[in-house]
Amino acid sequence: MIENIAQTLSDTARLLGSRAAVTEAGSGRTCSFSELDLYADRYGAYLKAEGVKSGDRVILMVRPSIDFIALAFSLFRIGAPVILIDPGMGYKNLLKCIENVKPDFLVGIPAVVGLSLIYSAKFRSVRKRFCCGSFLGIKKFDIRRKLEDEAASFQPFTPDETSLAAIIFTTGSTGPPKGVRFEHSIFAAQLDKIKSYYEIGPGDIDQPGFPLFALFSTALGAQAVIPDMDPTKPARVDPQKFVRSIQDYQVTYSFGSPAIWRVVSRYCKQNNIRCQSLKKVLMAGAPVSGELIRQVFDIMPENGEIHTPYGATESLPIVSIEGHVIVAETWAETQKGKGTCVGSALPGISLKIIEATDSVLRDLADCTILGPGQIGEIIVKGDVVTSAYDGNEEQNLASKIKDEDGFWHRIGDVGYLDDVGRLWFCGRKAHRVFSRQGIMYTICCEALINCHPDVFRAALVGIGTEPGYQIPVIIVELHEPITRSQKDILAEVRDICAASGLLANVEHILVHDSFPVDIRHNAKIFREKLSVWAQTQVLKQ
Repeated sequence: MIENIAQTLSDTARLLGSRAAVTEAGSGRTCSFSELDLYADRYGAYLKAEGVKSGDRVILMVRPSIDFIALAFSLFRIGAPVILIDPGMGYKNLLKCIENVKPDFLVGIPAVVGLSLIYSAKFRSVRKRFCCGSFLGIKKFDIRRKLEDEAASFQPFTPDETSLAAIIFTTGSTGPPKGVRFEHSIFAAQLDKIKSYYEIGPGDIDQPGFPLFALFSTALGAQAVIPDMDPTKPARVDPQKFVRSIQDYQVTYSFGSPAIWRVVSRYCKQNNIRCQSLKKVLMAGAPVSGELIRQVFDIMPENGEIHTPYGATESLPIVSIEGHVIVAETWAETQKGKGTCVGSALPGISLKIIEATDSVLRDLADCTILGPGQIGEIIVKGDVVTSAYDGNEEQNLASKIKDEDGFWHRIGDVGYLDDVGRLWFCGRKAHRVFSRQGIMYTICCEALINCHPDVFRAALVGIGTEPGYQIPVIIVELHEPITRSQKDILAEVRDICAASGLLANVEHILVHDSFPVDIRHNAKIFREKLSVWAQTQVLKQ
């Protein structure tokens, strides 16, 4: 029998009762597990009375808060799939996602409700809107008033293996955003992995940099401290506020992007601050450098742990590695162009490397399986791997490979397995450069240039119009302020390229003032845009 993921909150509330469940660092508002469970009941009873039923799609666009968590659990209880879209992807992508997913109901902050009225054609499927806040100053429209009502009891929805809990959209940083279907069983498997592998549970206090992980924290019995920040722009986090709430609430672990921890660790070092309560840090969303891991270790207690889970929206977590292993062993290999070691497969997860292709692969028998050390396309199978994209059969066909007892997911990354079964990430499959001398992989090549002390980051792109081949170009963004001659720096970069077998065929080296990046992570480089820019620059030479 499949358990409704909302049952985890009810179970936790019975065990922990008055213990703090969620705290909003900005407002100081706190609720206990019993209160959160009650709020979920009251929201659920109201929404159900207003016509929301199992199977109805409800887009939830509420800022990370007690209300966001309570509303999400209320919809799980009804059996109404929660639609989660990152507003940081921009209006164009946001509206396209909404139009494609066809929500039946909308629960959002006043600005979102207003947006839905302005762009009514994109929201044509929405039968009713609920406002979380005062709309146009009219308090009677505020759904939060329903928390004062006595909840009518209702029987929580009992899911089966195909029952949707949520549809979560990919970030769209490397292509059009896709709606990923999450059954209740997927969430349950994710919770089990987080609980067992990272040993997170009652007594822990989490400050999540990713809003969704506040749901996981409360389901695991941990207190979630919602940081005072814009979750759509983690790279612009106010480190003083972030650190203050770690200290004020004695946060024990935090899951966020490398962009957050780069800013926070720099602030702590400058102000001689050590976060003594912080026992675990999880970083994901982009490759994590050994230097950043060292910086974060420096602001944690001596027994602190850093983990860098690897995966994707469609499959997370599948692989993980501890920070001390990176610093002591694998980072030196990364700097030699060997790729980024992302660790070993978690229990219940299987990995394979297949010969990379852009063709549809219908069956595992159609794949060429590669051996240790051979770079190819990464595919994964396991209980946290989602089975389909919503309403996108073309992508389902392109990303899933059947076998005798299930399917494998094509992550879209390239890498290899080493002799002990650890996975090494070499870049996105779409970002490979097909030079006349062979295939070049972004993460491997760029690492060599990133070792230069004046280079902030490098990007490998391909240009040219010759069918089947590209001219490899290295683009660098320099550290500010630049204290040396740009000409001298570029000459040294050329020497690095000439001395390396990986970069010997690079024909052009360019300087870009500020890479176009995903503002949510400030690390995911838009190489497609850089390629167009590089083509223009080379033609000018």
